[in-house]
Amino acid sequence: QVQLVESGGGLMQPGGSLRLSCAASGSIFSINYMRWYRQAPGKQREWVATITSGGATNYADSVKGRFTISRDNAKNTELYLQMNSLKPEDTAVYYCNAYQADRGNSWGQGTQVTVSS
Repeated sequence: QVQLVESGGGLMQPGGSLRLSCAASGSIFSINYMRWYRQAPGKQREWVATITSGGATNYADSVKGRFTISRDNAKNTELYLQMNSLKPEDTAVYYCNAYQADRGNSWGQGTQVTVSS
Protein backbone atom coordinates (compact mmCIF):
# COMPACT_ATOMS: atom_id res chain seq x y z
CA GLN A 1 0.00 0.00 0.00
CA VAL A 2 0.81 3.68 0.08
CA GLN A 3 1.90 5.66 3.13
CA LEU A 4 0.52 9.20 3.26
CA VAL A 5 1.48 12.06 5.57
CA GLU A 6 -0.42 15.36 5.50
CA SER A 7 0.92 18.73 6.66
CA GLY A 8 0.14 22.41 6.36
CA GLY A 9 -2.99 22.74 8.46
CA GLY A 10 -3.51 25.46 11.01
CA LEU A 11 -5.62 28.40 12.11
CA MET A 12 -6.60 30.98 9.51
CA GLN A 13 -8.97 33.93 9.45
CA PRO A 14 -11.93 33.91 7.05
CA GLY A 15 -10.84 35.01 3.58
CA GLY A 16 -7.32 33.72 4.09
CA SER A 17 -5.39 30.97 2.35
CA LEU A 18 -3.66 27.75 3.33
CA ARG A 19 -1.78 25.14 1.34
CA LEU A 20 -1.97 21.52 2.44
CA SER A 21 0.64 18.97 1.42
CA CYS A 22 0.56 15.19 1.37
CA ALA A 23 3.78 13.19 1.04
CA ALA A 24 3.31 9.76 -0.50
CA SER A 25 5.67 6.81 -0.24
CA GLY A 26 5.57 3.05 -0.72
CA SER A 27 3.82 1.48 -3.70
CA ILE A 28 3.09 4.78 -5.42
CA PHE A 29 3.66 3.51 -8.95
CA SER A 30 0.16 2.03 -9.26
CA ILE A 31 -1.90 4.93 -7.88
CA ASN A 32 -4.90 5.55 -10.11
CA TYR A 33 -5.99 8.78 -8.48
CA MET A 34 -5.51 10.83 -5.34
CA ARG A 35 -8.13 12.75 -3.41
CA TRP A 36 -8.64 15.11 -0.51
CA TYR A 37 -11.43 14.51 1.95
CA ARG A 38 -12.46 16.41 5.06
CA GLN A 39 -14.42 15.71 8.20
CA ALA A 40 -15.97 18.42 10.31
CA PRO A 41 -16.91 17.81 13.98
CA GLY A 42 -20.07 15.74 14.20
CA LYS A 43 -20.27 15.21 10.46
CA GLN A 44 -19.40 12.44 8.06
CA ARG A 45 -16.22 12.53 6.03
CA GLU A 46 -16.85 14.25 2.70
CA TRP A 47 -14.99 14.27 -0.56
CA VAL A 48 -13.29 17.55 -1.52
CA ALA A 49 -11.25 17.05 -4.70
CA THR A 50 -9.70 14.46 -6.99
CA ILE A 51 -6.74 14.37 -9.34
CA THR A 52 -6.28 11.40 -11.67
CA SER A 53 -3.05 9.83 -12.85
CA GLY A 54 -3.59 11.74 -16.10
CA GLY A 55 -3.92 15.05 -14.29
CA ALA A 56 -7.67 15.56 -14.60
CA THR A 57 -9.25 17.29 -11.61
CA ASN A 58 -12.69 17.44 -10.08
CA TYR A 59 -14.10 19.36 -7.11
CA ALA A 60 -17.00 19.33 -4.72
CA ASP A 61 -19.39 22.19 -5.40
CA SER A 62 -18.69 23.66 -1.96
CA VAL A 63 -15.02 24.33 -2.82
CA LYS A 64 -15.12 24.81 -6.60
CA GLY A 65 -13.41 28.05 -7.59
CA ARG A 66 -11.69 28.39 -4.21
CA PHE A 67 -9.60 25.22 -3.85
CA THR A 68 -7.05 23.77 -6.26
CA ILE A 69 -5.69 20.21 -6.15
CA SER A 70 -2.31 19.53 -7.72
CA ARG A 71 0.70 17.24 -7.45
CA ASP A 72 4.42 17.67 -7.95
CA ASN A 73 4.62 15.43 -11.01
CA ALA A 74 3.23 12.23 -12.47
CA LYS A 75 5.14 10.23 -9.85
CA ASN A 76 2.51 11.01 -7.21
CA THR A 77 5.09 11.66 -4.48
CA GLU A 78 3.53 14.94 -3.33
CA LEU A 79 -0.09 16.06 -3.40
CA TYR A 80 -1.28 19.59 -2.63
CA LEU A 81 -4.49 21.42 -1.85
CA GLN A 82 -4.38 25.18 -2.24
CA MET A 83 -7.27 26.66 -0.29
CA ASN A 84 -8.22 30.29 -0.93
CA SER A 85 -11.06 32.45 0.32
CA LEU A 86 -11.45 30.22 3.34
CA LYS A 87 -14.77 30.16 5.18
CA PRO A 88 -15.61 29.03 8.72
CA GLU A 89 -17.46 26.07 7.21
CA ASP A 90 -14.16 24.84 5.76
CA THR A 91 -13.08 23.99 9.31
CA ALA A 92 -12.36 20.25 9.40
CA VAL A 93 -9.70 17.60 9.56
CA TYR A 94 -8.39 17.17 6.01
CA TYR A 95 -7.32 13.74 4.82
CA CYS A 96 -5.22 12.66 1.87
CA ASN A 97 -6.34 9.54 0.02
CA ALA A 98 -4.74 7.37 -2.64
CA TYR A 99 -6.66 4.78 -4.63
CA GLN A 100 -5.10 1.78 -6.33
CA ALA A 101 -7.28 -0.55 -8.37
CA ASP A 102 -5.41 -3.62 -7.13
CA ARG A 103 -4.97 -2.54 -3.49
CA GLY A 104 -7.83 -0.22 -2.62
CA ASN A 105 -7.66 2.96 -0.55
CA SER A 106 -4.86 4.34 1.60
CA TRP A 107 -5.37 7.21 4.05
CA GLY A 108 -3.22 9.70 5.86
CA GLN A 109 -3.64 10.63 9.51
CA GLY A 110 -5.22 13.99 8.72
CA THR A 111 -4.34 17.63 9.37
CA GLN A 112 -6.57 20.11 11.20
CA VAL A 113 -7.74 23.26 9.44
CA THR A 114 -9.57 25.85 11.52
CA VAL A 115 -11.06 28.98 9.98
CA SER A 116 -12.07 31.50 12.59
CA SER A 117 -11.74 35.17 13.40
